[in-house]
Amino acid sequence: MIKKYRDFFNTGETRSYEFRINQLNKLKNAIKKYEKEILKALYNDLGKPQFEAYATEIGIVYEEINYAIKNLKSWMKRKKVKTPITQMGSSSYIYPEARGVVLIIAPWNYPFNLLMVPLIGAISAGNTIIIKSSKESHHISSVITKIIEENFDPRYIGMIKGGREEVNEILEEKLDYIFFTGSVEVGKNVMKAASKNLTPITLELGGKSPVIVDKSANIKVAAKRIAWGKFLNVGQTCVAPDYLIIHKDIKDAFIKELMKVIKEYFGNHPKESKSYGRIINERHFNRLIKLIDKEKLIFGGDYDCEERYIGPTIVDHINWNDSVMAEEIFGPILPIMTYDKIEETINMINSHPKPLALYIFSEDKNMIDKVVKSISYGGGCINDTLSHTASVYLPFGGIGNSGIGAYHGKASFDLFSHFKSILNKSTKVNIKIVFPPYENRLKWIKKLMK
Repeated sequence: MIKKYRDFFNTGETRSYEFRINQLNKLKNAIKKYEKEILKALYNDLGKPQFEAYATEIGIVYEEINYAIKNLKSWMKRKKVKTPITQMGSSSYIYPEARGVVLIIAPWNYPFNLLMVPLIGAISAGNTIIIKSSKESHHISSVITKIIEENFDPRYIGMIKGGREEVNEILEEKLDYIFFTGSVEVGKNVMKAASKNLTPITLELGGKSPVIVDKSANIKVAAKRIAWGKFLNVGQTCVAPDYLIIHKDIKDAFIKELMKVIKEYFGNHPKESKSYGRIINERHFNRLIKLIDKEKLIFGGDYDCEERYIGPTIVDHINWNDSVMAEEIFGPILPIMTYDKIEETINMINSHPKPLALYIFSEDKNMIDKVVKSISYGGGCINDTLSHTASVYLPFGGIGNSGIGAYHGKASFDLFSHFKSILNKSTKVNIKIVFPPYENRLKWIKKLMK
């Protein structure tokens, strides 16, 4: 299978601007054709409301394709850079070139977005591509299979079908790049497998992303934006606010407002709301139910096994010994902690693995500046949640346990490209000082390179 894609890559066909732009347009047209099926599949897999599915899955992909189409020609150009005086008579350039055969492994929580966006980058950079969607989201995987098989040369883009066994088998082979989105534990296995062949990788993982609410925050705005970010896709978002740390002086007022907002969004019975989705499968459903501590439950906590429904849930008086803080929640449960001094919060967050995202709600510029500069994390927002992931101008990725590498917009093109450095030296200029015998030339080289 890999030989087929490598042989096609070696023909050079994928590397021209005309080929790449044609494939991007082809992908966009295919998505347009299958829009209704994509929306239906996302509903069947995750209960995603159409508006949410379009905004977070299809719309973002269109923006990425349009941005790539608009800018591809300039991205592909060689870049001239300065040449040191010691290389007189030379010119220096950086050439972006395709990596070769790349593998993209996508997760189930945003199964269309998180496969298509890296695919756009891989196409733009001129690679041949193998993709693997999650078997957990099998409805959307079926639609993606149709899109790929009906529109692209099978030597150019292909899908792996199956589960972990098939993925492990292909990871044993020599690839030119691996792009993986998923859990930390599986990411470690992917990195271990890649190391056997020295295959470079990007890991888009996750972790416990905090949201800090300062006493200067606009409580009403914070409640609306945090509730949206936490309960979008029923909390099954790698950059969802995983837990909330709020200043003790405004905690009660904020919780009251948050409960009010949740009812505004989803009504008194979220299970009946057309704006609220479902948990992906029974395994994750059962895992989440165990995280709800009834003694600390202050809102929600209702669930239905048959429908894989868990309502928006808030638990209070949480500490790091609680089971809900042991791992990334990835569901509609919001634990609340309080703080008095921001320095204590900074130290607490820094004592745990670096999160994929961090959000802060505050009107105090000094406090915001301190948090942003003192905590290491992948990316985030000030007075909002999630929105940084929807910009083609902001690279998205983690640090430490939350990931390696970043993509979106031009960063996706860069990620799937190798930047080849070339120095072109004239034959008309020959600096003899660099050639043996060196004899008494040390003083001259010291003058040039000091």
